[in-house]
Amino acid sequence: MIHVRTEDIIIIDIETVSCFPSFGNMDETWQELWEEKVQRVVPEGVSSAEFYPMRAGVMAEFSKIVCISIGYFNRDQQLRMRIKSFYGDDERKILWDFLETMRKIESINNKWCFAGHNIKEFDIPFICRRLIINHFPIPAFLDFQNMKPWETNIVDTFQYWRFGDYKQFTSLKLLAAALGVPSPKDDIDGSMVGDVYWKDHDVKRIATYCQKDVITTGNIFLRFKNLPLLNPEDVDIVE
Repeated sequence: MIHVRTEDIIIIDIETVSCFPSFGNMDETWQELWEEKVQRVVPEGVSSAEFYPMRAGVMAEFSKIVCISIGYFNRDQQLRMRIKSFYGDDERKILWDFLETMRKIESINNKWCFAGHNIKEFDIPFICRRLIINHFPIPAFLDFQNMKPWETNIVDTFQYWRFGDYKQFTSLKLLAAALGVPSPKDDIDGSMVGDVYWKDHDVKRIATYCQKDVITTGNIFLRFKNLPLLNPEDVDIVE
């Protein structure tokens, strides 16, 4: 990570929700598919229907992306971060706008790489699965399965913090606290995203939450490189 330039990373974070507000809103076929999917992992005393709002939002076959936020560093007189979010009810539009933006970035800087927390195991695979479900081809910059290890353009703070210890799991919130990085989660947390979407239908609030994760991850990246952290006034949100 120390050799990666701050100007070359694109920090990414996604927010996902179940495709239906509840188990009962699915048709019989999808209910049966859900029960088959989770039968070995449902906790004792919990029905598959009750388990649906707990876990469906992180399973790509049963959920959708409602927000993708990206952030990147640039320099004026000092380091700043710009953040752009793609969010709403139309997942296909979110994915299209995200891909178009990434193509524009690549046309300017072909040395960029994705950065994020646990994006190697969650965000990137999730995006790829939802691209296929939405009839999009996987672009070359996301086709990691066909890349050699040294070609994979990912900086994952979760993997970096493991230092090869694959028994270790550290949340973004915990890692930020351990490194002394401000984590401004003063509104909602990940467990509330589904309710905010299905009950309140406040996608903008979800996007704001997602943007905070991008800022926190950016500061963790700077912390790993022993660089000064961003101040709130150093962040620009692009609408």
